[in-house]
Amino acid sequence: MLEQIVHSVKLLQPETALAVTFCVLLVLDLVVRRKSNLAAWLALLGLVVTAFFVLQQASSGQNSIFFNMLAVDSFSVFFKFVILASSFLIILFSLQSDELNSGTRRLGEYYSLIIALTLGMFLMTGASNLLMMYLSIELTSISSYILAGYTKEAEDSSEASLKYVIYGAVSSGMMLYGISMLYGLTGAVDIYGINRALTEGDINLMALMIASILMVAGFGYKISAVPFHFWTPDVYEGAPITITAFLSVASKAAGFAMMMRFFKVSFLDPTVGNLAMGAWASFQGFEWNQLLAAISVLTMTLGNLVAIWQNNLKRLLAYSSIAHAGYMLMGVVVLSNEGLAAVLIYFVVYLFMNLGAFYTVMIVANKTGSEDIEAYKGLGYRTPLIGVAMTIFLLSLTGIPPTAGFVGKLYLFAALINGKWFWLVVIGALNSVVSLYYYVRILRNMFLKTPERSAEPIQFSFAHVTILLVLLIPTILLGVYFGPLVEYAQASLVMFGIQ
Repeated sequence: MLEQIVHSVKLLQPETALAVTFCVLLVLDLVVRRKSNLAAWLALLGLVVTAFFVLQQASSGQNSIFFNMLAVDSFSVFFKFVILASSFLIILFSLQSDELNSGTRRLGEYYSLIIALTLGMFLMTGASNLLMMYLSIELTSISSYILAGYTKEAEDSSEASLKYVIYGAVSSGMMLYGISMLYGLTGAVDIYGINRALTEGDINLMALMIASILMVAGFGYKISAVPFHFWTPDVYEGAPITITAFLSVASKAAGFAMMMRFFKVSFLDPTVGNLAMGAWASFQGFEWNQLLAAISVLTMTLGNLVAIWQNNLKRLLAYSSIAHAGYMLMGVVVLSNEGLAAVLIYFVVYLFMNLGAFYTVMIVANKTGSEDIEAYKGLGYRTPLIGVAMTIFLLSLTGIPPTAGFVGKLYLFAALINGKWFWLVVIGALNSVVSLYYYVRILRNMFLKTPERSAEPIQFSFAHVTILLVLLIPTILLGVYFGPLVEYAQASLVMFGIQ
């Protein structure tokens, strides 16, 4: 037992580094009473150290630590890199955010909460025990609640935080009921034990369905899937732009990682010969993937249709984020390695194009004080770099070639076609066309409308241009040279020890 604990602790170095960084930042905030960026730079240093340990994890093979509580494998490492990249960029965004840096507000606790949120998401990517899944979601959620309402002087910020708490509490309660029912049915709380019980035992199908639907409520809340999405628009609009961007990418990535591991391990029948194609045989007659397909269709359709009516860009991008969750759910519906690899590819390209769009919104909001589409009138002429960058990010979010977003949707649709989900491909393509409409509204304001006479060109700092290019170049490059990303995503699915 002691040997197992020592081995587990060695493989938990990235999470340990994040926990130490969190504690150091808390102490620093108590000691350094003046306003300073020292906490931000220490947080960035902590993320760099964490990245070093994650690289070591990548070469450690497939491991299950702390008695099947956490998995350390190539799959979790892939998502940890996505989360780390998001956290690093968000801290850089925060250093330039007028919304956060105005007044005398000290931001030590803000950066410590971002590190705590990152730690929770790291645990979510590897959670292979139902209790660890719940605890990691709670760690992530509590940090998110505080960060969503961090600019507490703004009325919509406090409202966003309160709504987030209420919806989070309801979904957590539903998930706990699902966990208790699964434990009662299978006698196990780790997903490997659940899989064995489903394969060997005679489980009541109706009770299993109810328990699994309650589990999906917990996952759906984290990924903003319909009908668990109600918190998303208000929270995204009321939270600081930096936190909105963070939740739209990193939190969604962690939720998808946990959901895919849960389904792939718990409900895949190991007696089926071709595991790479996926199987739902454990349900014996219930078409579980049809239910996920219905959630996917509702999510992408509602997200795109409601986004058409939005004038606030943060709210518009919130509904766009809901729609993209629907697209990514299509890969989970297939459950083949090809479908899951497509989700991994999509997350990498989504990281650059979505954070790029939010960063552009932040820069414009810093200068104009507005997040409304009307503030973008003539922006393409006043500030060509912003106009061109925003155009590329929005075209990528639509899935127009030769941007990275096209590659992400191409692999998703290819997986669906190979899995003979033709009707889902058609709905996904139609939704992409709908999304083009509300993205073009922004482009029309930037290039086809004249700016107000009082409008002035937006001045950039060197840091603004650097970060914008860091996000813009991969959005273009991954649209034409994506082979290494595809290979890495496919290699990351050598997981769970059941292939």
